[in-house]
Formats: sequence, structure tokens, C-alpha cells
Amino acid sequence: MLAVGTKAPDFAFPDQNGDMHKLSDYLGKKVILYFYPKDNTPGCTKQACGFSDRYPQFTEKGAVILGVSKDSVSSHKKFEEKYGLAFTLLADPERKVIEAYDVWKEKKNYGKVSMGVVRTTYLIDEDGVIVKANDKVKAADDPEKMLQELEA
Repeated sequence: MLAVGTKAPDFAFPDQNGDMHKLSDYLGKKVILYFYPKDNTPGCTKQACGFSDRYPQFTEKGAVILGVSKDSVSSHKKFEEKYGLAFTLLADPERKVIEAYDVWKEKKNYGKVSMGVVRTTYLIDEDGVIVKANDKVKAADDPEKMLQELEA
């Protein structure tokens, strides 16, 4: 996980519609950049729907939400359409930004060790600096917690 106070690494990736997004495009806004393991899994769906349900509250506070996984553009499109997601999902199948943000880690699941995305959420300020970083994310609670962080 990158440390608070670190300049957030810039990136350029396609969203669920194939449109390119750079982090630097969002200078002047707060960015909630969250990394999740996989589209259409129970925890990831709860987290995404939670952000989507609260999306108007995030935009009122001048924040944008960017969800990142190693799923493809087409997988993200199906995920967005299935749940009516209101925000941007970025496809990073080669794990470039996932590794730049230090969220590709060894994970243990039922005693089995494998590499994967550790669910992590960053709050990046208007100047592109990480002001909050959480790698102990509870998927269902994360959207509300991040809303509270913006209000703090």
C-alpha cells in the first residue's frame, strides 16, 4: 500500500466504454480510487453498488469514484449494466496500476496461498496526493466510510 502523503502515480486506462482516463485528468477534484479483486463476485458487487447508490452524495462533495480491477473492458461493461453502476470502472488486465499502487499481494484463502488484488481504497486530494489509504477494507462498509472521510 502506498503511504499517505505520497503523490499518487498517474495512469491511463480504458473504462467500461473503452474511453481512456488519466488520473491527472481529475486534478482539482477529490478522487476515490478503489481496487477490487473481480467483477460480479459478492463482496465486489456490494462495494460497487454501495458506491453507486451514494454516487450523488460523492459528486455533491466534488469527488469522483474510480474502481479498478484486472478484469477486461467487456467484463466491466457487463458488470456496470447488470447493476446499473453510476461511476467509472477501469480495466487493468496487465496489472500496471494495480502494481504501481502496491495492491497485488500474496493472499491466503482457506489455507491456499495465491497472488491477487488486495481490496484497497485510496482518497486522493485535489493536488493528486494520497490523503487516506485503507487496505483493511470491508466491502459493504467502504462506500459509507469513504463518504464520512470526505465530510471529515
